[in-house]
Amino acid sequence: MQEISVYLFLGFLESGKTKFIQETLEDERMENGERTLLLICEEGEEEYSPEKFNVKNVAAVTLESAEELSAENLERLTAKYKPQRVVVEYNGTWLLQQFFDAMPESWVINQMMTFFDAATFINYNQNMRQLVFDKIQMTQMVVFNRFKGEYDKMQFHKAVRGISRRPDIVYEYIGGKAEFDEIEDPLPFDVNAPVIEIEDRDFAWFYRDMAEKTDSYIGKTVKFKGMAAVSKKVPKGCIVLGRHIMTCCEADIAYDGFAVKTNGLLDGIETRDWLMVTAKIAFEYNSVYRSQGPVLIAEKLERAEPPEDTVATFY
Repeated sequence: MQEISVYLFLGFLESGKTKFIQETLEDERMENGERTLLLICEEGEEEYSPEKFNVKNVAAVTLESAEELSAENLERLTAKYKPQRVVVEYNGTWLLQQFFDAMPESWVINQMMTFFDAATFINYNQNMRQLVFDKIQMTQMVVFNRFKGEYDKMQFHKAVRGISRRPDIVYEYIGGKAEFDEIEDPLPFDVNAPVIEIEDRDFAWFYRDMAEKTDSYIGKTVKFKGMAAVSKKVPKGCIVLGRHIMTCCEADIAYDGFAVKTNGLLDGIETRDWLMVTAKIAFEYNSVYRSQGPVLIAEKLERAEPPEDTVATFY
């Protein structure tokens, strides 16, 4: 099956998606003879000008409603237009999972960019957090259009980094000047300390950094407070120790933790017990992960009081 590259442009209405795609299709360097399907999932004030495209053989199709974003319809469009690449202007109010569920097997995400109007972003992030999270969590680049010098970059930076540390961040000023975000992201704990001490408020950051950069933690010693989970699925002599983490909103709160070998340091541990652990981090197979993963070898394990806020966040 021939793979079809998909270029996915995300963001809310009037965020700059149409302008960017228009300019991209006007760029003669993008003309390589490939048949292009332009899938428009929302229509704002700015409209496309196909007569200005330097990319030839572009078929533009508008989806009027979310019901049209279905596997059957996308397969039909693929068969009809036989595209070699697909450019998607996605609707900001539709969740990404709907698009992934509808994608034909031959479609492969090649690039994903997210656009926001800097003037409205903070308000959207406060009041439509789930939709903002949805558009940032997997993207490769976040572009803040119509940025002004008086805006606080750190406020925008933190909003993105609270969701993901992967995407590049670009501030595009009124007038066309673009500037990449170069703000460093120091972790709220010292990863080079003899014992990496994780404060209650910082567990979510630690969990995510461990997941993303496991190799850099192997052999180090860590100390943190967590809630125990014990079940028949956990190997004998092990527990899971972690926290409930809220990444986006209350609806996505989930318990995340690490396999801990207790070494017999504490008896009678039950699910929901709060414990303070000091442990060396190893990387080995454990059935908790059903594969290899970070396993904490306990050096000290004692009971503890629950933290003031039992749900960890990135805020």
